[in-house]
This record gives sequence, structure tokens and C-alpha cells, in this order.
Amino acid sequence: MRIKIQQYVGINCLLALLAVFALYAYRPEMSFAHIGGALWLSGLGILAQMMLFSLPQGGGGTIAFIPFLALVLVAPHWTSAVSVGLAYVVAEGLSRRPLIKAVFNVAQMSLAIALGTLCYLAFGGESVLSAPIEELAYDATGFGIPFLLLTVVFFATNTLSVSGAIAVSEGKSTLRVWRKNTLHSLVYDILAAPVVLLLAWAFARTGPLGAVSLAIPLLGVRQLYSTTAKLEQVNQDLLQLMVKAIEARDPYTSGHSQRVAHYSKIIARAIGLTARRIERVGTAALLHDVGKIDEKYAPILSKPDKLTPDEWAIMQTHPIRSAELVSTVSNLRDLVAPLRHHHENWDGSGYPDGLAGEDIPLESRIIMFADTIDAMTTDRPYRQARGESDVRSEFIRQRARQFDPTICDRLLASPLWSLLFVPEQRDPTPITTRAVLVTSARLRKVGGR
Repeated sequence: MRIKIQQYVGINCLLALLAVFALYAYRPEMSFAHIGGALWLSGLGILAQMMLFSLPQGGGGTIAFIPFLALVLVAPHWTSAVSVGLAYVVAEGLSRRPLIKAVFNVAQMSLAIALGTLCYLAFGGESVLSAPIEELAYDATGFGIPFLLLTVVFFATNTLSVSGAIAVSEGKSTLRVWRKNTLHSLVYDILAAPVVLLLAWAFARTGPLGAVSLAIPLLGVRQLYSTTAKLEQVNQDLLQLMVKAIEARDPYTSGHSQRVAHYSKIIARAIGLTARRIERVGTAALLHDVGKIDEKYAPILSKPDKLTPDEWAIMQTHPIRSAELVSTVSNLRDLVAPLRHHHENWDGSGYPDGLAGEDIPLESRIIMFADTIDAMTTDRPYRQARGESDVRSEFIRQRARQFDPTICDRLLASPLWSLLFVPEQRDPTPITTRAVLVTSARLRKVGGR
């Protein structure tokens, strides 16, 4: 793995050098005004890079991309990529980051800036110092489209490069890592674009002092990213704490909810749901048994013997209790119906409401598959865990009875089917900088802070 990481970093370094040389060949000329802009804005970028904040799963966030993209608008040629690369050399040195991570950060950021600048120039972009930015803004082909391409190419290169590093380090799919680490932040990337324009406008109209005066608003943007990241982590921690409290009552279902969430996301991917909906399915699956935290279920969950009819009737109310508890959390209210109906059968023989067919929420139907997989593939006091062939046979036997036939057919035919029967892989954990900008990866085999 160490050799693969080194090779990957080496490839990024080579691509960065080629991109900078291509940019130099395309636009070799420069001016002292451009050099001055490069120095001032890359200096702001260094300061932004030093103000890292913690992200979930051990990462760090930065808003350094804002002055760096503004730098491209001020000086759209090779000096931009070189200035950004040198700025990262300084920032990585001050941060005392491990050498391979520092080299990777410098290379992938230089590559992203160089490719973005090439696209900006190729589609007619020019320096905001050559004309008032207010006039350029009205020229879609001369500024709007080039700026859009600059932004898209920059973020695509940055996030894919980092996702590739994480994928190599973790032995996972680059696209899967990219979806996990990037999609949730796209809104913030889009909202940051006007700030880039504002910084470039301030520098063009009032010089370095005007750009520096935007430091306070930029700190506000940084705080927004930081607060959002912390809230996301707190929400996840609270969900996990609640689930662990429930499962502590039943030693035979320890880890059950996490596994069902894992299986549910695989199934949701197999049937083609969007990334956002896959995450919601996973959250619903994680919380599907949250109602069991109610005290009335405690003696039943701890009972080693077979349940009486009265006890079974009580246990059949836990989906209702799960839905009631989740309904008190505003950002989880869309999960109320999926939780209430995750024990409904396709033929209407389930509980608590006897729904049938497509009246059952799609998320509930997915959780039914995942719940069954976990029940069959884990050891129980009365039987040993079963294997893939047994699960397949059960799905076929209960197709259109317990299980949605369409989901059943698509899942059994999907190449993702086999992933349901391998040890659960942990989600990728970037060790790095993104703020919506990722600038380093989890190169855990090489060493790190």
C-alpha cells in the first residue's frame, strides 16, 4: 500500500508540472501588476490555510480556495499556479505536515489551479485588472462561462484527486469515496462563488488593502463551514449514542442497527437511488429500532426464552414507538413513515398497519431486506449464522410475499449483491483540508499526525 500511495503522489506531481508548463506555453507573458496580485492573494491564501478547523472523522477544513480562485481572476496565467504552489509549500512547512502529505497537497492544488486557469483562458477569460469586473460580469461568454468552467474544473480536479488518494489508501472505489466526501458540500461550494468574485472585485478596485479588508467576511465564511461541520458531527454522534444505548439491552443484537444501515445503503445503491436518498435510507435504517429504548421493551429484550403472545404483541408496537420518537426531531420527520412501516410485508401480512405493495414506503421495503440479511447472517442462541446461498433462497421464496419483487429481482442481479456478504468496510476518513475544499488525504500507511 505504501508503494501505491507513493506512486499516486508521484503521478500527481508529474501531472501538476505538465499542467503548469502547458499554462506557461499558452500564456507566457506577465506583468508586475499580476505579480503583485499573486503575492497579496497567495499570502491571504496562506493565512486561510493556517486557520484549519476540525471536520468529522478527523479531517480539517479551510477556505484557502477563495483567495486562490480570486488570484486566477486577477492573474490568469502561469504565475497563479506557481504562486499557489509556493503558498502551499509555506503553509505545509508551517503546519509541519508529513512530507508525503505536504508534497501531495502542493501537487494536487497546483494541478487544480493550473487546469482551471487553462480552461478560463481557453474560453476567453481575462484579468479583472484589464476591465472593470462590473462590465465583465455582463459578458457571459467573456467572463461568466469562463469563471464557471474555472470553478467546476478546479473543484472537480481537487476532489477527485483527493478521493483517489483516499481510495488507494483504503482500497476502495474512487467514485464511492468522492460521493461520500463531496456531495454534501456542493451547496457550500456554490455559495462560495460570489465571495470569490467579491474578493477579486475588491482587489481590482481598491488594491491590496481592499482585499485585506475582506478578511472579516472571510472569517465569517470560515465560521459557517466550521459550525456546519460540528453540527453534522454532533448529529451523527447523538444518533450513534442512541443506537448503542438500545442495543446494550440485547447482547444478541449488538451492532445490528449499524449493519442494517450498511446493508440498506448497498441495496439502495443497487436499485439506483440518488446519493442523497441513499444517505437518508441509511439514517432510517440506523434508527429503525430506536423505539426499543422505551422501558416497556427492556424485560422482553432480555428474556432468553420464547415470547408469549402478549409479549410478541408488545414487541410489534416498537415501529410505532420509533416513529413517535423520531417525529420529535425536525430534520428527521421525513423518516417517520419509513420507520413506522419497516415491518410491513409486500402482501399486507406485516405490522403495525398491514400496508401492502407500493403503499409501503420505499425506504421501509429496503430496510426489510437489510434486516432479514442481518438476522440470517449473524449467530443466534437457537441457530448458527447462514450464508449467501441461504439468504438468496429466502429472498426468492418470500418474493412478492414478504419482499418487494422488483427490488428482489434487481438486488439479486446486481453486482453489488456480493458486497452484502463481506466484512463491513469503514467509511473513508480524510486526514486533511477541505472546506469544502479537500487538500490532503488519509495516507495512513505512510504515517501522519
